[in-house]
Amino acid sequence: MSLAILDDKKQLFKLIKNNAFFREKIILSSGKESDYYIDARRVTLSSEGAYLCARLMLSMIEGEKYDAIGGPTLGADPLIGAVGVLSHQAGQKLNTFIIRKAPKAHGKQQQIEGMPIPTGAKVILIDDVATTGKAFLESIEVLKRDGITAPVALCVVDRGEGAKEVLAQQNCKLLSLFTAQDFLKVT
Repeated sequence: MSLAILDDKKQLFKLIKNNAFFREKIILSSGKESDYYIDARRVTLSSEGAYLCARLMLSMIEGEKYDAIGGPTLGADPLIGAVGVLSHQAGQKLNTFIIRKAPKAHGKQQQIEGMPIPTGAKVILIDDVATTGKAFLESIEVLKRDGITAPVALCVVDRGEGAKEVLAQQNCKLLSLFTAQDFLKVT
């Protein structure tokens, strides 16, 4: 990892810790109660946070073979935009996509939005926070219906509550920029 990437990672860690990590009781989307919360959108929707996340994500998947990158709305949306812009600035032709929670009720009634992804394509899924892996699993199911595989999923923070294991059962490797433990051990 280059010094610039290490500096970016330290900067992003500080941004998340100071603006998106909260020590309080909260109910997660999984229904579980937690004594901390990571509101990653407070960072990924900032210009600095989006830029840092995209740079780090692109560096983590360097060398991976894939046809497109995208993920479930809403957590992945700002990341997808930032990754697309940075890849374009680097001269890479990268297609991105967003997976809706349900197919659109009008128009082409699509659930996968973006440039068409061909059957047999391999994609990388991204999201802000992974807990149980539910959003990634739902995305994998949507992609499978179109004959698309996702061998890699990437998130900003892995809470370490089963996502890695359930994705492995779908032949999908979960990578993360940080784990919840990174933040818990410094607070």
